[in-house]
Amino acid sequence: MERKQPARLADVARAAGVSVATASRVLNGSPHRVSDQLSERVREAARRLRYAPNVGAQVLARATSQTVALLLHDVTDPYFGQIAGGVLAEAARRNVRVLIADTGIDPDSEVQHLDSLRGYRPRAVIVAGSRTTDKAAEQRLSEHLSDLLELGATVVSVGQPGLPGRVVRPANREGAAALARFLSELGHRRFAVVAGPEQLQVSRERREGFVSALPDDAEVVHVTAEFSRDGGYQAGRTLLDGSQLPTAVFVTSDVQATGLCTALREGGVSIPEQVSVAGFDDIPIVRDLTPSLTTVALPLHDMGVRALEAALVDDDDYPDELSIDAELIERDSTARPRP
Repeated sequence: MERKQPARLADVARAAGVSVATASRVLNGSPHRVSDQLSERVREAARRLRYAPNVGAQVLARATSQTVALLLHDVTDPYFGQIAGGVLAEAARRNVRVLIADTGIDPDSEVQHLDSLRGYRPRAVIVAGSRTTDKAAEQRLSEHLSDLLELGATVVSVGQPGLPGRVVRPANREGAAALARFLSELGHRRFAVVAGPEQLQVSRERREGFVSALPDDAEVVHVTAEFSRDGGYQAGRTLLDGSQLPTAVFVTSDVQATGLCTALREGGVSIPEQVSVAGFDDIPIVRDLTPSLTTVALPLHDMGVRALEAALVDDDDYPDELSIDAELIERDSTARPRP
């Protein structure tokens, strides 16, 4: 006869209609107060499911620090730098300490950093970066984050849904679609899309959002490149080596776009007279490029602020998903195609 698995804290939280963090605060004795009504709901669900609290979790929950762990894919990337700046600014205002780890684009590296951060007993963990298509690695990361939730920590991801906890979700697909419509209305029909690594969901969201909004008679060439300035430069060289240049290029990150523009200029291509170029993110440097870059802007600093706020809020009515709007910013790198 198959033995029934013991109830986990997530099962209790689901039965009580509260977050895992709230259930942990009630059952593991965290100093963060929960209302009497919610406490009774949680305790009743625990009794009904015969949940046995983890003694180690109780000790850790009572000793949880005022530290927030922030995991970033690349601290040198302006995209993540601005998100980190928002987290740090809000942390300073709230008198919270932040520990930052650079994980690269690797869920297993994120898992290793989470293990090393356990000793700090973080009050919350923020994971900033695109989710990947590696389902096994993402599952390992989800399990480690679920363990932290059981210990009373709050978990927030910045990017795509899929991990336990709350998510700050930027409008990648919608922003890219708005850019496609803008370029199409200018008269462009021959496009190139320079996307980041295929395993990153953010690359897929932006690429698919852009292509979905193009007119039926559009021609599209796809180029894959690393999410870096050098990756964009190599993509530019690839386009120059092709049989025919597109009239418009969508680059799925501004960092890539800086390198691509350099490659096109070195190849004797005038922007936007011969080729229009547009990016995504609106990092500060693109305003100072010549010509300045048309892009889709995300409020990156504010995304960091919202992520920390979501990490520290104890209210179960707080939304699990915070949607962040994108805004099309027209600058000098795009124009109507030549006849």
